[in-house]
Amino acid sequence: MTEGKRRRGLTAASALLGGVMVLSACSGGGDDAGSGGGGDKGASQAQVDEAAAKKTSEAQIKITPKDGSNNASINNSAAVAVTKGTLTEVTMTTTDGTVVEGEIAADKKSWKPSVQLERATAYKLTATAEDSKGRAAHENASFTTVSPANSFIGNFTPDDGSTVGVGMPVSINFDKAIANKAEVQKGITVSTSSGQEVACHWFNANRMDCRPEDYWQENSTVTLKLALDGVEGAEGVYGVQQKTVNFKIGRNQVSVVDAETKQMKVTQDGKTVRTIPISAGSPENKTWEGQMVISEKFKETRMDGATVGFTDDDGKGEYDIKDVPHAMRLSNSGTFLHGNYWGAKSIFGSANTSHGCIGLADTQGANDPNTPGAWFYDNSIVGDVVVVKNTGDKTVAPDNGLNGWNMDWAQWKAGSAV
Repeated sequence: MTEGKRRRGLTAASALLGGVMVLSACSGGGDDAGSGGGGDKGASQAQVDEAAAKKTSEAQIKITPKDGSNNASINNSAAVAVTKGTLTEVTMTTTDGTVVEGEIAADKKSWKPSVQLERATAYKLTATAEDSKGRAAHENASFTTVSPANSFIGNFTPDDGSTVGVGMPVSINFDKAIANKAEVQKGITVSTSSGQEVACHWFNANRMDCRPEDYWQENSTVTLKLALDGVEGAEGVYGVQQKTVNFKIGRNQVSVVDAETKQMKVTQDGKTVRTIPISAGSPENKTWEGQMVISEKFKETRMDGATVGFTDDDGKGEYDIKDVPHAMRLSNSGTFLHGNYWGAKSIFGSANTSHGCIGLADTQGANDPNTPGAWFYDNSIVGDVVVVKNTGDKTVAPDNGLNGWNMDWAQWKAGSAV
């Protein structure tokens, strides 16, 4: 064998031997090799795990709602809490980068936004906390609040902080049809400082009114609580409101309009304070009878007959008065008690001439405080009761305005869903 051939042979043998050694090491073929290699690796991993454990914070951060949630509440969804640590920083933003103001609690264990969230909006929350050893922990979450299409609200009257008459019901009009009436009604409570029992009545899928058996006790306080956040009103449609409303009941004013005598007797706390001559609906256009509640007041307003079905052959209103003084609404269908400056003064107390409203003597411009129309306007508040009788017409429907008092107590309670 020449020197060149011998070297090539040694090279090949070395390569073959190296291949066997590599194969043996990868397969763990030898007990000594396998034991030695595995032992070193296990010891190394254990050391890494131990070191990592020493560096990991014990603080546990919880963000609600869960990351990726949609249809989240606009009231209670955004919240951060920590155990085994304290919060050091929380940032909440919308997708366009707008910062949502919030506050970490005094004990640094929780955070919540300072403002109500918007519907159909995506938010991102980033939180940092430290444990007792100063080790930091981080948590992030993104979620989207419920959309208008998947939520409902109840538009209610009267307003928070208002003072109203003894006939004012709590009336709630929902912007979506409610299928789960019982669940929604359970989320609404109405109570009064007088202790009167209050019952609620559904007129339809969108409206629920609440009242006691008799008029509210004068000078009492009524509390409406809406706990509708997350309540499913219909399939896939959830409530978003969570609020408390308080309003006061004023003096007890009830006015009785007698279309036969053409007089209105005004009583306050059971005493007659004034009797006013009136002109009610003509024999061709009689005024509704029944207990009616003043729902709106306008110092001046326009009244166009065409809007309530009184039209001439040309389609225009039989009347169109652009400055009716001291108008107070009694029904949704157009019944008002208002001042009248265009009629002869002689009709008040002697003739019924209107298209169904109740007129009081007044002057154009609504600036004379000495007229009967001005006096009654100034001495009336929303929620006062006007009882109309002896018109010869039928009783106004309970849902035509805020006039549920025209339904007896048994019928009223039968309309409850709970």
